[in-house]
Amino acid sequence: MSTTFPRLMLAHAAQRPHAPALREKEFGIWQTLTWRQLEALVRELAHGLAAAGLRRGEHLLVVGENRPRLSAVLLAAQALGAIPVPLYQDAVAAEFVFPINNAEIAFAVVEDQEQVDKMLELRGECPQLRQIWFDKPRGLRNYTQPELTSLDALCAQGREHAGRHPRFFDEQVAAAQPGDSAAMFFTSGTTGHPKGVVHTHLSLIDRAQAGARFDKLTSAEEVLAYLPPAWIGQNIFSYAQWLACGYVVNAPESASTVSIDLKEIGPTYYFAPPRVFEALLTSVMIRMEDASPAKRYLFERCMRLARRVGPGLMDGQAVGLLERCKYALGNLLIYGPLRNTLGLSRVRVAYTAGEAIGPDLFSFYRSIGINLKQLYGSTETAVFVCLQPDREARADTVGVPIDGVEIRVADSGEILVKSAGLLKCYYKNPAATAEVLTPEGWYHTGDAGFIDGHGHLKIIDRAKDVGHLRGGAFDGAMFAPKYVENKLKFFPYIKEAVAFGDQRASVCAFVNIDFEAVGNWAERRNLSYAGYNDLAQKPEVYELIRDCVEKVNADLAEDKVLAGSQIGRFLVLHKELDADDGELTRTRKVKRAAIADKYAVLIEALYEGRQSQFIETAVKFEDGRTGSVSADLRIAEAKTFTPVRSAA
Repeated sequence: MSTTFPRLMLAHAAQRPHAPALREKEFGIWQTLTWRQLEALVRELAHGLAAAGLRRGEHLLVVGENRPRLSAVLLAAQALGAIPVPLYQDAVAAEFVFPINNAEIAFAVVEDQEQVDKMLELRGECPQLRQIWFDKPRGLRNYTQPELTSLDALCAQGREHAGRHPRFFDEQVAAAQPGDSAAMFFTSGTTGHPKGVVHTHLSLIDRAQAGARFDKLTSAEEVLAYLPPAWIGQNIFSYAQWLACGYVVNAPESASTVSIDLKEIGPTYYFAPPRVFEALLTSVMIRMEDASPAKRYLFERCMRLARRVGPGLMDGQAVGLLERCKYALGNLLIYGPLRNTLGLSRVRVAYTAGEAIGPDLFSFYRSIGINLKQLYGSTETAVFVCLQPDREARADTVGVPIDGVEIRVADSGEILVKSAGLLKCYYKNPAATAEVLTPEGWYHTGDAGFIDGHGHLKIIDRAKDVGHLRGGAFDGAMFAPKYVENKLKFFPYIKEAVAFGDQRASVCAFVNIDFEAVGNWAERRNLSYAGYNDLAQKPEVYELIRDCVEKVNADLAEDKVLAGSQIGRFLVLHKELDADDGELTRTRKVKRAAIADKYAVLIEALYEGRQSQFIETAVKFEDGRTGSVSADLRIAEAKTFTPVRSAA
């Protein structure tokens, strides 16, 4: 039934007033907010925002980690018919200027002193920003700016307003329509200014409910909300589906306590981008390298069995009795304790999205009994387009279209989508809206792929990134950089990779080492190093990475389509790719054009056959200062393999 987010919240408060709605860990203790308490808080905040001057159709900036009171702010704004605009809390102040001015934002709610400082810093560039409220007062005692007020003061103002206008909140909620704008999410802006994606209550709730029906979600689910609220994936799982299903959303104490909080909560429904699953696997591998020889032997023996048997058991396939017994023993000794260590022992459904996940990484989790599945969607589609049914999860597809979704593959290979979850528009950008939305209602995803014989969608890469080799032994062969990069990132020693090869005779790559994993590896070999730059350029580290690259090449040689994408030369970068340096988006997607321009001299050195190349790179530190790092980077060759089958 068509509805709005505030109405969903009120329904839960009426039907299940004492059930937990939100939890937050403070000072090591979990604090619970019931649906009735949440309703009271939302009413106070809505009245306060109205008294401050927020009106229907206006935008409200929200910046911070996942916090119950910030979730309540979103609901309060939507109750008034205003449109919340969440932005990434780790962005620097300058990144807020365009969204604030583009959306003509006058009111902002932020979490803490760090975000307050950013807002105050950009007042000169955003003169219309006239009121800032903060959630956590720590460090703000001596701030005397008249535009700065606490959420506690806003709630007090709201109680006074409610006393004068007792029916105001309910009248505002009743006036809202499902087709009204409910939220605006800014894209990462990989090719220019970010675009504001406007979604309605209908588009977000429709997709949230479709996803809930697909996986039979109930109010009994437990979710840990630890990803940026500005990412629509987090918003769907920890806001839209939370209100659609009524389950409990738990906010960790801080980013540094997520792994501990994950184990304490034991979520039943879990969502993370591939980079989180990569980090979890890296932590496991580091621990096993430090284990005794006997434990390492047992782990490796059990994991060989898991890779052979685990996915089949997860998919309900026939597995011999002896193998089942062996797996049950492995589950007792290794897989069960490992799931518990990861905090995923109670997970019933786990999803990964945001970018493609490496097939080896995907298979690892399913092999140890975690029901990890892939989904396909984007900010513009309200996430849920394709989901993988239980027992049909495959590493090379992203599932089947779910209720309310139509998919068409254009002659160019681009995926087109039609559903009730499509964006309303790009804010103040009709030209960009017209580029992606056809008059018939089809959305251009920009992804290249096809529907396989089982009805599953297979994504090759971003359509604009898929290329072809020119010249050499694989002239004309397809080159899909993300596919190659994901295979590299399966190794715990590789944190990030960028592959090049379009319109070239061969493929080359940049590699970022995982400093923790490689540092641990170096220490166990008594290999001293002074920092990231020094460690990255050690000959021993290059041999370690070469081994990873050559294993990827051997695997690619068996792929009849992508055998030409084997990496011939590579280098290890002297610094980590960073969003603050314009090399990654806030969701850690590679900005290919920016990297190709910034490191053009390194690409040239790779393809000209040089053995090393000096480079000096500007960097931005966390405190806002700028500087530079330089190094003479080694360039290494990697063995390539004759294709097992002729490349197409």
